[in-house]
Order: sequence, then C-alpha cells, then structure tokens
Amino acid sequence: MTEQKVDLIIIGGGPAGLAAAVAAWDAGCRDMLIIERDDRLGGILQQCIHNGFGLHIFHEELTGPEYAHRYINQVYERGIPFQCGSMVVDVTADRLVTVVSARHGLQQFRAGAVILGMGCRERPRGALAIPGTNCAGIMTTGTAQRLVNLEGLVPGRRIVILGSGDIGLIMARRMTCVGAEVLACVEIMPFSSGLTRNVVQCLNDYNIPLLLQHTVVEIHGRERLTGVTLAAVDPETRQPIGETQQYIECDTLLLSVGLIPENELSRSAGVAVSPVTQGPQVDQHLRTSVPGVFACGNVLHVHDLVDEVSEEAARAGQAAVAWLNRTARSVVSDKLEKSPVLVRDGQGVRGIVPQQMTRPVLQDKIHLSFRPDAVYKQATIRVEADGTEVFRQKRLIMTPGEMAVLDLPVNRFSVDTVTELRVHVGVKES
Repeated sequence: MTEQKVDLIIIGGGPAGLAAAVAAWDAGCRDMLIIERDDRLGGILQQCIHNGFGLHIFHEELTGPEYAHRYINQVYERGIPFQCGSMVVDVTADRLVTVVSARHGLQQFRAGAVILGMGCRERPRGALAIPGTNCAGIMTTGTAQRLVNLEGLVPGRRIVILGSGDIGLIMARRMTCVGAEVLACVEIMPFSSGLTRNVVQCLNDYNIPLLLQHTVVEIHGRERLTGVTLAAVDPETRQPIGETQQYIECDTLLLSVGLIPENELSRSAGVAVSPVTQGPQVDQHLRTSVPGVFACGNVLHVHDLVDEVSEEAARAGQAAVAWLNRTARSVVSDKLEKSPVLVRDGQGVRGIVPQQMTRPVLQDKIHLSFRPDAVYKQATIRVEADGTEVFRQKRLIMTPGEMAVLDLPVNRFSVDTVTELRVHVGVKES
C-alpha cells in the first residue's frame, strides 16, 4: 500500500474540524484533507434542530444544521478536500494516519501536521451500574435526539431523564413537544450540569420538575422498561438514602450523565491525556505532547457552546499552518521550549486548558478555559505566578455547568522566569 503525503490531515468533519480547515486554508495551507466517518459533514449539529447557535460567530440565532452549513459552504467555496464515510483507525507519533472506508478501502496518509477534532461521546448505562434488567427503553439522550429529529421516531411516551446535561435538558423540551410526558429530570449533584438558560427554557417553561440530589437506584421491567425507583442522595457521600425511595411508572429512561472525549486515536499517537478533562494536554497553541499533532473542540475538553468550539478550532488551524511553515529554531528557543510554564488547577478549579505555555510566549494574552468545582456567587478568579498573585477578576456567578474563560494578560508576569501559573476560584455559595 502506497503512502499518500498530505501537509495537513484533519480528523473529524464536525464543527471543530470544519472551523480548523477553514482557518488553515485562510492561513495559506492548500494541501489538506478532512476525514469524517459519517456520510456527510456537520457532525452532531445535524441532529440539533433547536436554535441558539451562532450568536457569537455569526451574530444571529441559528439551528444546528444551519450553523453547520455555514461552515460546510465555506469548505465548498474554498475547495477544501474532504472524505466522508471514512474511519481513521490509527494515528502514529510520526503522523502516519490509517483510514478505512467502503469506497477507498485501506489508505495511509503521511501528514506534516494532524488536527484532532473527533468530538466526544455520551457515557452509557454500563458506566453507571444501576441494578435492573437490560430491557428496552433505556438509551442516551443523543440516541433519542437522533431518533426523533432525523428518523422521525418517538422512543417512548412516559419519560424520565437521568442527568441534567444540556442534551438532556433540550430533549426534555423536545420530547414534550412531540407529545410525550417528561415526568422528571433527575440530577445527583446539587446543581444542574447544563447551561442556566437551558434549565429555564427547557424545564421551567414546560413545568418539568428538576430533582436535584436524586438518582435512579433501580430499573424495573423485563422486555420493556416499566418504571424506575428514585432516591435522594446524601449531600456528602452521594449515596442513596433508603427511606426516600419513590417508584415512577415510565416506559423510557434517557441518560444524560456526561460526555467523554473520543481520545482512542490520541492515545494511539502517544498523546498525553489529562486525567481531569480526559482530553489531550496542550499548550497555548493547542499543540499536544506529540510534535505536529494539535487538538481542539470536544475531543480536547467538553464545551458548552459550539461558537467556542469554532473559535478554538480556528486557533488550532492557524497554529498547524504555523507549524508547517516553521523555520529552524534558535538554540535559545529550543532551550526555552524544553522548560514550559506549567498551568495548574488551583482551589475551586477543575480541568484548566491549556495545561502549559510553551516559550517563547509571543501572544499578548493567554486564553484559559476551565470549570469551577461548585456554584460560586460573587466569585473571584485569582491567578498566581510561582505563588505570587498577578491577576484578579470578579464574576457575579460561576457554576460547573458553564465553562469559564479568561484572557490572561502576559504582561502581568515574567514569562522568561516563571515556572508555574495556578488559577483559583473563591467565595463558594453557602
């Protein structure tokens, strides 16, 4: 089998891959290929028929398919090559990409740079260990969304949703609109894991109860789900409280219990993965630990808004082209790159990205993203450089369901001598 040489391979034709490809083309790359396993471009946006997309990028409210097609049209306008119906099965540390498809068979591409944009998947029932039979009527909310919005099928009539992620909240509204009865949205944490606007628009506006600090403790039914038993959980241990159990008759249980970045390919390439975000560890250029391999979008860390995915992916596309156009580095630059500035989670912070800054740092600001570990009102974000506070910012409210973003001015600390930045969030809600 002959290797095909390509300057840039982009794995994934969803919102991250599309935005990265457009940005890379505009930065001057003309030899690239988008590889998408689905039969068409657009990724998960094709089944997200609700509106609310595009307010930051396009300054108007779009549905998921409309947002996707804005970028798909840009790909067509630029003549960017793409290959759908193709599965990437392996990526090596020296950027050899192996692909299989019904149309082309087995292919191998030797890439100058690779952008990982594979997105994420939903956590299934098997990860929850809920007692009960493996009966019909239990599925992830993403599966239900595809059935309703793309296949025209209604999976059930009496629905309980476990978890309050954004897809679960949106599907609570969607199932109500197609005539089903959503009996409850059940969340084990003391706060919703979705955006506040989705709690208001999808639950409150439709009088759907949100049961915080509750969970499903048993599933009933043999051939088909007949009901679930719910229980309140202890605030400290999150273990069910027996005397609070209640039975709810239902025929469908939708799971919205978290998203997992699709990082099997990242690991096969030898990319270092964060145990917190479960995505690649990257620097401010979205470079992973493997030279020439970049990551962006939900494969890097799960985002709330697709606009943020597109903005991040555009930076990855530009950085990949800069990598391809790189000149020989100076000895000083090489030494600096071997001693990056570490970026760490501090008090109240989980999953900060990037996890390091590679020197020399040429940007005026470093874009940081993270989630708080609890609900904070009248919160303060503090950044310390080697233990000394260098930046402080107030926020009215911060919740784990909404990603916090911070543009840290580089002139607040000495980039040549600092070894670690640590970000903290304070004033937890009582």
